[in-house]
This record gives sequence, C-alpha cells and structure tokens, in this order.
Amino acid sequence: MPDGREVSRWMMSNANGLEVTLTNYAAAITSIKVPDRSGQPADVVLGFPTLDGYLHDKVFMGAIVGRYANRIANARFTLDGTEYQLPANNRQHTLHGGPNGYFKKLWKPIAANDRYVVFQYVSPDGDEGFPGNLTSEVRYSLNEANELRLDYRAITDKATVVCLTGHAYFNLAGEGNPSILDHELMIDSDLYVPTDSASIPTGEIRPVKGTPFDFTEARRIGLDIDVDDEQLKSANGYDRCWVLRKKQIGQLIRAALLREPQSGRTVEIWTTEPGIQFYSGNFLDGSIAGKGAGNYPFRSGLCLETQHFPDSPNHAHFPTTVLRPGQEYRSTTIYRFSAG
Repeated sequence: MPDGREVSRWMMSNANGLEVTLTNYAAAITSIKVPDRSGQPADVVLGFPTLDGYLHDKVFMGAIVGRYANRIANARFTLDGTEYQLPANNRQHTLHGGPNGYFKKLWKPIAANDRYVVFQYVSPDGDEGFPGNLTSEVRYSLNEANELRLDYRAITDKATVVCLTGHAYFNLAGEGNPSILDHELMIDSDLYVPTDSASIPTGEIRPVKGTPFDFTEARRIGLDIDVDDEQLKSANGYDRCWVLRKKQIGQLIRAALLREPQSGRTVEIWTTEPGIQFYSGNFLDGSIAGKGAGNYPFRSGLCLETQHFPDSPNHAHFPTTVLRPGQEYRSTTIYRFSAG
C-alpha cells in the first residue's frame, strides 16, 4: 500500500475443483473459480487484476461493506435521542458506510488454515460518523459441499447501528463475459422495498405479484429489466431489496437461486438476514479494467447482497439494526455452487 503496509491473499480449494481467493484489503473476494457442467473452471466474480484497482475502487468490488450496507437517507440518523451526521457519498445520502467505509480498510487476519480465514477490523468511535468502537469479523470457510460460508460477528462499546454484507459481482458464465441478462434468477420473496428516485425507501413494503420484481419463479433477468416501470427506470435496472420469507429472526433460509443456462453453473444463496438486495450492475460503464483482457461493460455483473433493509435506522417499522454493548451482532450467508 502507499503507506507501506502489506496486503496478502489467501486461497482455499476443495476436491471438486472449487477455488476461492481472498484478500485482507476490504476483506474482499477476488476470485471464485467454479467448474461448469463439463468440468471446465471459470472465475465467476468480477475483480481487479492488481491491488491498485482495489485501492481506487468506487464500486465496492468483492468487498465487505459496512458499517452500514446500502443507504442511509440524508446521511444522518437518530439513536437514543442523539442525531449522528455521516459523510455523504451518494448524492446527499450515505452508501455502504461512507466514502471511507469498510471497503477502504485493511483488515487483520486473525486465524486461517487451508479451509477458512478470519478477518477483523476495529472501527473507532466516530469512524465515518458512526458511534462506538465497533469490532467486526468475517469468517470465510469452504467445504466439500461446494459451500462458501460467510459468518459475520460484531461487538460495540456504545449503542450503534450495524449492517454488514458482501458485495461480490457475479457472472456465472465467467468474469469478462459481457452480460448477465440471460442468467435465470429466483428470489424467495413475495414483497420488496420500493424507493424514491434516489433509491431511498419510502417506508412502504410492496407485493411483487404482477410486477417486474416477481422472481418467485426462476426467470431470465433481461425479460423485464427495461420495461416502463418507475422503480426500474429510477435505478436504470434492478437495485432493490426483497423481503425474505422468514419465520423467525436468525433463521437460515434460502434467499435466491441464480443459474447461467449455457454453463449450467448455479449458486444458491442462504442467509440469516431479513432481506436481499439484487443489483444488476447498472452503473458498470466500461471504464473498469477487469482481470481478463477487457473492461467491464454495462450489466456485466450482478450483486445479491444479503442484508437488512436500506435506511432501517430511519424507519421504526423495519427490522432493527441497533447493536448495544453486551450484545453480539451475528449473521451468516452461504453461497452453494453446483453445475448441471
């Protein structure tokens, strides 16, 4: 890094040919190599070819984002009667923890072997405007069932808000392929969180039935992405949070299934979170140099971010993201890969 600190990479693999590469800068996923139905591997996540790309990243490529994933309206929230002002980095709002959030931090590796690695970051009180000294950890592990598991935990010494997620961009045809529109997606959800033109929740929870947001059955992403719908037009595609069918807080359930029909590659996403944000790569514009020979064009990768709802600190009827001293934030997400 420019200040002389060293950044490292870790690789995990299993007997089925699945290979995952991580870095402690941004605690990011830099590569996931997955065999197709004929056994040919391809890297299915977008990323940068060198550390310099991650240092200058503006799209959260593969990173763990926080302290608060997604948006906080007007870059402020009130907790226990105190208003906290945050830096704005998305119009007048705060996105993914602010301009120097977790995706700009060098995490400390605190445990590792050939099947798991644990990264830790200690965020000081006032970091990007958030209260409390917050210690966050993410444990990546890989097993023989082709499951890449992310276990998050965090503790604080002062009441604060926390929402962590991974921001990997997937293209199951292989990174460098020009589009994700032929991928087939299913989301285990009957409801989604509509937003205003700045992608800030209105507070409403809306049924997906009869709308382009109905992925209750698997269908091609490109089918309705450009229809005349105000929620799609304001985001230039999909970029909304779906409300998952949870029976109890902390229950591990399937959230989504993504399949690329030509390769046969599939990823199931399981989570303990109440929502999942589907983002169809609408702000990739061809300016980012990828790991292969070319740049990443419009909609060449997609994100499925397991998380709480956007702007929850400003919506009392949304599931709470408040963490207090003596409590422990815990969250799990599993990516289960297959091909057929």
